[in-house]
Amino acid sequence: TGIVVLTMKASVIEMFLVLLVTGIHSNKDVTKKIKRPKFTVPQINCDVKAGKIINPEFVVKCPAGCQDPKYHVYGTDVYASYSSVCGAAIHSGVLDNSGGKILVRKVAGQSGYKGSYANGVQSLSLPRWRESFVVSEGKPPKGVTYPSALTYSSPKSPAAKAGEPTKAYQKPPVPGTTAQAVTPLQLTGATATEVTLTSLPKPSPSTGSTTSSLRPQPVGHRSWELDLWSTGSYASGHNSPHANPGFVPKEELSTQSLEPVSQGDPNCKIDLSFLIDGSSSIGKRRFRIQKQFLADVAQTLDIGPGGPLMGVVQYGDNPAAQFSLRTHMNSRDLKTAIDKITQRGGLSNAGRAISYVTKNFFSKANGNRGGAPNVAVVIVDGWPTDKVEEASRLARESGINIFFITVEGATENEKQYVTEPNFSNKAVCRTNGFYSLNVQSWFSLRKTVQPLLKRVCDTDRLACSKTCWNSADIGFVIDGSSSVGTGNFRTVLQFVANISKEFEISETDTRVGAVQYTYEQRLEFGFDDYHTKSDILNAIKRVGYWSGGTSTGAAINYALEQLFKKSKPNKRKLMILITDGRSYDDVRIPAMVAHHKGVTTYAIGVAWAAQDELEVIATHPASDHSFFVDEFDNLYKFVPKVIRNICTEFNSQPRN
Repeated sequence: TGIVVLTMKASVIEMFLVLLVTGIHSNKDVTKKIKRPKFTVPQINCDVKAGKIINPEFVVKCPAGCQDPKYHVYGTDVYASYSSVCGAAIHSGVLDNSGGKILVRKVAGQSGYKGSYANGVQSLSLPRWRESFVVSEGKPPKGVTYPSALTYSSPKSPAAKAGEPTKAYQKPPVPGTTAQAVTPLQLTGATATEVTLTSLPKPSPSTGSTTSSLRPQPVGHRSWELDLWSTGSYASGHNSPHANPGFVPKEELSTQSLEPVSQGDPNCKIDLSFLIDGSSSIGKRRFRIQKQFLADVAQTLDIGPGGPLMGVVQYGDNPAAQFSLRTHMNSRDLKTAIDKITQRGGLSNAGRAISYVTKNFFSKANGNRGGAPNVAVVIVDGWPTDKVEEASRLARESGINIFFITVEGATENEKQYVTEPNFSNKAVCRTNGFYSLNVQSWFSLRKTVQPLLKRVCDTDRLACSKTCWNSADIGFVIDGSSSVGTGNFRTVLQFVANISKEFEISETDTRVGAVQYTYEQRLEFGFDDYHTKSDILNAIKRVGYWSGGTSTGAAINYALEQLFKKSKPNKRKLMILITDGRSYDDVRIPAMVAHHKGVTTYAIGVAWAAQDELEVIATHPASDHSFFVDEFDNLYKFVPKVIRNICTEFNSQPRN
């Protein structure tokens, strides 16, 4: 019996050990199951702007090579959300050009952003912007997690390197149309029926969602949500990393009505004109299809004063505005107005319509906002019955980006009837295919809504927004030698003022600077000193006469270093030099350096100036860039000639 008992005890011990080991493995499995998944840092491209990302706070990884000046940055330390995220990170010193992880936090918009040069990046100034952000090292605080996928507001997903699919253009959700109740866990002391917050759009359109209506608030009462947000971290411009990722800042909340008015999509802020074909040849059925296309555009765009505005011109024998940019301020009213358009009939004079739009449509009285790109989309059935080339040239020179949609274009047998062969390429802003859409059938027109809107909303590619008047840095180099004299010097300054006031002057448009020279040189004012036309004209008036010798070569070198070195990369660099005599030093090498650095030089000589020296200083061909005036009192006569040559050169650039 003793042997049997020992055997039983051994069996019990063995079973105990088996259970113990099994329990340990079981606990390990449980530990594995509850272990949190590893955080994946989303990657973005260099051109992604902070405003395109909806998340209030996030960690991202930037690629190498974002120091390129084409990735624009606005501000210093606090950056406008229109800036490149990665470019701002390099400018702030958080990253270098090799890339890496960063933490981005959205903050309130600023009344102004000051540009500066830091870490190889020149940031630009901006008067104001609706939203800002700050950048820090991409090391999240302990216990804080960030999303592995970002939510974008743009029509296309810029995070190509993250492998996220490109989405079609979608109208941004109107604040307040989709609401999500806040549970007691999310907001202490409030019930789910007392507080409602706008939820972010779902990342996938196929994902179902349950919506609940916002409760209308009694007149004179503020809702719980505004009081709560105003005392939280968002009110002070700081986003809590513990906040529900579906929450949005208080400025996007809506408590006033069930159907809040949208301010429009800020990512597509354009002034848009459609020139629709109302000719007799199109027929009633195809005219209805054209109207449906316009309604689809209005539905897809988020029309509003802070986003795109849209007007319509119908053309036949003659054009007529159906409604202007300022007539309808939301998509619903716009669709209603489109439905009421009736066909005019007549020929298909698209050229006449383009002229009408250039002269009348894009005016301040009709709602043109100035800061928004002007876009004209011409729809033509087959081909126009008049010529479009000259009218389109004038439109382009006025800053209008012309797109052409040709429906059921001419067949080989029909081309003999076309008034102007290759009319589309003669009309559009550029001939690279971006501005032209050819549709085989009217029944396929609806398929072009998305491709067209992707193009017209891509404001960075709207090349014709830049004109002769708004795209230059102009540096005047003024001879202040003793031979000029006080009275004549004032005449020279008037000449400088007369040229300056022809241009559109602002921080983002044309900028003006001035250098005066004798034996020595001095910077009267730089490109960043004054940003309005009145300030520039007053600064010119205040320039004092210096008196001395004439060292023109040294003055050119000085202007290159002190003035044009600070020119913006996307600006034409124009030097206008005025002198009344031969230089005491050599001008050949400084002139060659100026040309090599891309500075276009205009040389204006007065009285005793040496014409052969003017031709050396001037950009080739000298006949277009050098002028000689017999006396100071005749300087004013050359203002139109100088302006005309500057604009002729700009407008003759290749359009491909």
